[in-house]
Amino acid sequence: MRVSEILRSSFISAALAGCLAGGVEAAWAQDATITEKSGPWDVFKFGFSAYKSGHKDQAAQAYRDASEQGQIGATWKLARMYAEGDGVTQDDYEAYKFFSEIVSRDVEPGSSDERFVGDALAEMGRYVEEGIPGSPVQADPDAAFEYFQRAANYGSPIGQFEVGKMYLQRGESSPSKIRLAGRWLMLAAKNGHEGARAMLGNLLFQSGRVVDGLAMMTTALERAEPRDRPWIRSMQEEAFAVTEESTRRKAIARADELQDQQ
Repeated sequence: MRVSEILRSSFISAALAGCLAGGVEAAWAQDATITEKSGPWDVFKFGFSAYKSGHKDQAAQAYRDASEQGQIGATWKLARMYAEGDGVTQDDYEAYKFFSEIVSRDVEPGSSDERFVGDALAEMGRYVEEGIPGSPVQADPDAAFEYFQRAANYGSPIGQFEVGKMYLQRGESSPSKIRLAGRWLMLAAKNGHEGARAMLGNLLFQSGRVVDGLAMMTTALERAEPRDRPWIRSMQEEAFAVTEESTRRKAIARADELQDQQ
């Protein structure tokens, strides 16, 4: 059912809920003023308002309609919803297809939509790196690296982190690749990627700057996304285990200083 077909019922349901509960629901009903002639931005705003009000099924349909009219933000929202199972049935392949649609559009780095493209490229890299079971998307590390590299060029911290990590994995004992990895990880950390900060800390630790390295890993662990904490904690604990107690205390004090500086 398209947005133009759900407007009448959504007006009624939202208005009724607004009369009963007031507040957000009433505001959403007032915002739902699009018609079949509305542009993609108006349809996107309708979807956003519905999403914030908890009407995620109607939000998904609005985003789909806006996406079909070329609204890249709506396509990105749909991809995220399917990737996370947020208001729709979780479906990695469906998310992958929406991310692919974003990437296929002619968006140049530096444009107002670059963050959508950078994020989409990074997510496609993650999917291609491991493959999507039961779909045509097969694991292809080389293709994943290309996606991450392109994402990094669009300013994606995830892309920058993944490129740095892959250079570390492929660099072995090559000083030039390790330096290149460090540059990408530093850029990702500067852009707020705590996993990159943790890896930089580990590089410092291994290079002999033990206190700074431990402090950086500890700080990253405190601020990392939940999905990154297990591997960061493992790396940090392994480093702490081979460090003298007096050095650990210095590192913890240094981590506290770094937290206060943020």
